[in-house]
Amino acid sequence: MDKPADMFDRDYEWAALTRFVTDAQPGATLGVVSGRRRQGKTFLLEAACEATGGFYFGATEATDAESLRRLSTALTAHVLPPSPYHFADWHEAVDALLALGSERPVPVVIDEFPYLAKANPELPSIIQNALRPLREQRTASRTRLLLCGSALTFMGRLLSGNAPLRGRAGLELVVRSLDHQLAAQFWDITDPRLALQVHAIVGGTPAYRREFARGDSPSSPGDFDDWVIRTVLNPETPLFREARYLLAEEPDLRDTALYLSVLGAVAEGNTTRGGIAGYLERKATDIAHPINVLEDAGLLQREADAFRANRSTYRISEPLIAFYHAVMRPVWPQLERPGNAARVWQASRRRFVANVLGPHFEQVCREWALHHADPDLLGGLPAHVGHGVVNDPPTRTSHEVDVAVVGVADGTKPPLLAIGEAKWNDTMGIAHIDRLRHIRDVITRTGRYDTSRTKLLCFSGTGFNDKARRAADTSPDVELVDLPKLYGTLRP
Repeated sequence: MDKPADMFDRDYEWAALTRFVTDAQPGATLGVVSGRRRQGKTFLLEAACEATGGFYFGATEATDAESLRRLSTALTAHVLPPSPYHFADWHEAVDALLALGSERPVPVVIDEFPYLAKANPELPSIIQNALRPLREQRTASRTRLLLCGSALTFMGRLLSGNAPLRGRAGLELVVRSLDHQLAAQFWDITDPRLALQVHAIVGGTPAYRREFARGDSPSSPGDFDDWVIRTVLNPETPLFREARYLLAEEPDLRDTALYLSVLGAVAEGNTTRGGIAGYLERKATDIAHPINVLEDAGLLQREADAFRANRSTYRISEPLIAFYHAVMRPVWPQLERPGNAARVWQASRRRFVANVLGPHFEQVCREWALHHADPDLLGGLPAHVGHGVVNDPPTRTSHEVDVAVVGVADGTKPPLLAIGEAKWNDTMGIAHIDRLRHIRDVITRTGRYDTSRTKLLCFSGTGFNDKARRAADTSPDVELVDLPKLYGTLRP
């Protein structure tokens, strides 16, 4: 299958879909496609159906009977049979979908599958029964049935545990957000500082540029403030209320106020479970469920402390939600009044840098170390990259480490490939390097990691002074990472 010319990137996803839907082996097979909303799943699946003559059906929130009628009408228009389809139940409907692949491999897509399963919880079991290994309707078909959904809590359970469809799927594809480098290309931004500022607000969600911002991208670093005012903070644009809608669209989030409060607590810097509970003036046990649900929904990410066992922190996964809670939610009545965006943004600029941009820069640095840094630079392939707090008993202090790169253990103590500090608005100097050297010594004394080859990484959004550059030139264990290096392909 030829990838559509107007599809940006998604080479991996398109290749996976191509292999699945063109597989000529006999027997109908099942695939599951998931991912957060606005990532382009529907575009991918519709394009695959168009390229192969497949069938696409987009479900809506409706009763079971209405959904069956809609499917009957859509399949009638696709097949053009002598008489229209009128499915009495889903058993009959699924067999009709399997019959589409009687002559050749053909993709059959049911998009927004959670809507159908909500109206008829038996539907996964019905599909399981239809795909029984020796059932004639399955063996005589080469239908590639693709179930797609954005409700991550539901989709995550579809193939897990004792779920009816567990073990039935030949494809499990997650369509993820674009990373910071791809997002810069997608937004046509060549200045790395501007690219990271934009990414800190809208992340790597493709729809936010094409549909929500109507193609409006900041033309230069000097246009960034005006872009925020005319798009994100403008009540007339879809981006203005998108963060609220993302939460409301999750079917498992019933007490919206509580979930908003949990996210608000994290946005205020309360990143531990105890900190969140204290901010909300509730017991830690009272917020366990909402935290778990937000994690399942892909809106909250739990991250283990790299240096303290059984300690973890939470961060908001979706940049737009983090921006909303840090900048928009505290002054929502002001923003709803037309013409107030510029005034609010001027007053919120410092809060944006401290609560949104700084933490986001640290996260991008961690992702760069994990996915983009040359293993030779780090001295090995990272197993995982995190952050944490190092206790320093002799000085009765503790040190925060923004980036901790851990390698593969290989039967011994895991190697600590690198530790790093990230500063968005500070020009870094020799003091930052000396601090990392001291922290490395403290970690060595704890004995948890092999620090014999641990490198020191300095990440800066504004650059480095001459002393830091001389130290990096003369010390093979010191690496300076500026924004052009962080973005790679955006080098001038």
